[in-house]
Amino acid sequence: MTRIPLIAAKSDVPAEHHAVVDHVMKVFGALRGPASVLLHSPEMASSVFGLGDYFRGKPIVEPRARSVGILIAARERQGAYVWGAQVNAARRNGVPEDVIDLVRQRAAPSRYPAGDREIVVCAEQLMRTNRIEPAAFDALKQGHGTQWLVELMTVINYYAMLCGITSALEVPSGEGYDPLPK
Repeated sequence: MTRIPLIAAKSDVPAEHHAVVDHVMKVFGALRGPASVLLHSPEMASSVFGLGDYFRGKPIVEPRARSVGILIAARERQGAYVWGAQVNAARRNGVPEDVIDLVRQRAAPSRYPAGDREIVVCAEQLMRTNRIEPAAFDALKQGHGTQWLVELMTVINYYAMLCGITSALEVPSGEGYDPLPK
């Protein structure tokens, strides 16, 4: 059970903020997950959703790379809701089931395919220490460029933030979502 009431309908939000609810409904088709709690502060929620919109529409980081980083963030931050929602997104974004299983198992980075391996190292370091070792940072920067690296760090931390919010407020995972690995 959540710690605060979930926003479940447009009528739960003051009329002057119904456009924010309409936007959420257009993007997700329902009021659920982070939206169901963030909408207690509609103006703030609008800003948070704006960054999410950017990641869904305009990033230069490829969907597979984003998804690998997001799954590492969700696993490391123990974000049950985010993990469950993002496993399905990762599948749609071309992350093979064997890579998802490696994330679940907390496998050593050396077991991941090249390309994913560097993202895993970076995301794990970022989530565990708030730092990235120079070798990992430099490898991604040289391989992808500064903007790509900044966007990857931001998307990883964005989903880590959503993990913190949904976990602290005990937002339940959706039905049929993959359970968070232990």
